[in-house]
Amino acid sequence: MDRTDVLARQFEDKRVHLRSVAYRMLGSLSEAEDAVQEAWLRLSRSDTSGVDNLGGWLTTVVARVSLDMLRSRKARAEDSIDASVVERAAARHADLDPEQETLLANSVGLALLVILDTLSPAERLAFVLHDMFAMPFDDIAPIVGRSPEAARQLASRARRRVQGSRAPIDSSVARQREVVDAFLAAARGGDMDALLAVLDPDVVVRTDAAVPGGAVEMRGAATVAERAIRAGARAAQPALVNGEVGVVVAPRGRLLLVLAITLRDGKIAAIDGIADPERLKTMDLHVI
Repeated sequence: MDRTDVLARQFEDKRVHLRSVAYRMLGSLSEAEDAVQEAWLRLSRSDTSGVDNLGGWLTTVVARVSLDMLRSRKARAEDSIDASVVERAAARHADLDPEQETLLANSVGLALLVILDTLSPAERLAFVLHDMFAMPFDDIAPIVGRSPEAARQLASRARRRVQGSRAPIDSSVARQREVVDAFLAAARGGDMDALLAVLDPDVVVRTDAAVPGGAVEMRGAATVAERAIRAGARAAQPALVNGEVGVVVAPRGRLLLVLAITLRDGKIAAIDGIADPERLKTMDLHVI
């Protein structure tokens, strides 16, 4: 067995771990796979005869690659929130196993991915590597180009953001959650009767101009239910929106749309769709 075969076997033994690190850094299975593949290319071109801990070496490489990808993502101008954004995101995932993507997202939590996406690249890396994978700050520091103490502070700031986003659940929120969960389940399942059961007969939906399709207003349970079934709610998850249970639409953990939901007598009376990036920045979003 030659050197390449030995390295390939060692690398495959660590692939699941490396993909987990990259996914928590990037919130995207396709980008995580790209980062892992880049780690293999670097491994195959490097002299690792003096490396005592190959797993640690590979984790550091994946972290550096993911950090570069995050910085590049932040540096690019934000895409306008239109149908083409969603289409490109879906196309990029077309050759990936959707079940695998779902399992990864569930293992992290979509709402947590949304919060992680609000962190700076260095904060996200420090938090993920230390709090999720127990990497010492002495090892994290060189990756982010900071001292160990500065790396500790990065993780601490990120931790406050994440822990502060976990709001307690009271009885009213629990009831709201039941209604919103029923709405999303019915939309995903194409169940018209179930949708009509949770929608107020006079429900109104309003969206801002940044939502795919532009600013619209529609009224009536049947009209709204048909629209919900067409949308499918695939990337939608419940979250607290300004203190009330609403919905975030966040493909790959990147927030595209918030649905602020108003209930009346236990049914959904109004849905306000917000996609304008400036408005999204002002919204108080919390993990339930």
